[in-house]
Amino acid sequence: MRADLAAMRGQEWTPHLVTQNFEGDWSVVALRHTAGATHPVMKIYSDPNATAFEDDPLLDRAPAFRALLAALQCPLQAVRLMRLTPGSIIKEHRDHDLSVEFGSARLHVPIVTNAGVDFRLSGTPVPLREGEIWYLRLADPHSVANRGDTDRVHLVIDCTVNDWLLDMLGG
Repeated sequence: MRADLAAMRGQEWTPHLVTQNFEGDWSVVALRHTAGATHPVMKIYSDPNATAFEDDPLLDRAPAFRALLAALQCPLQAVRLMRLTPGSIIKEHRDHDLSVEFGSARLHVPIVTNAGVDFRLSGTPVPLREGEIWYLRLADPHSVANRGDTDRVHLVIDCTVNDWLLDMLGG
C-alpha cells in the first residue's frame, strides 16, 4: 500500500472542506467519489445523499488499494486518501451519520503513521497501526493530533452496511 501511496506522488491534495474542524494541513485525494464529480472539491465531498459512485482514474495507479477494495463485499461509496501533516490537529467532532446503526460505515486503513499520532474516540486513545483496517463509530466524538514529524495518511473507505460487513464486525 505504501507503493500505491508513492504512485500518488505529484498528485495535488485538496484541503479538507470543513475548516472549523482542524488546524494545520488536513488534505484529501479522492479515489472513488460521487458519480459525475469532476471538480476536486466535489470529488472529496462525501455527500450523504449520493447513491451513485465511481472510481477515479487515479485508482488505476493503485493495485494494492484496488485489491483491498475488491475484497470488501459491501457496497462502496467514497474512498479517499486523507493526510494529516506534522503539527496538525483534527478537533473533536462527530460525524452524525457515520455508524453501523445508520447504515453507513467508515473504515480506516493507516498507510503511513507515526508514534506521535494521537487518535481518540470518545476520549480513549485508539492505536491505529499501519496496514490494519478499522471500523470506528464516528458518530461518537473523535479527534486526532499528529505530534510526530511525518505525515499520517489513511485510506478512508465509506461503505454501505450489509450482512457481510455486519459479520466482519461481529454483529
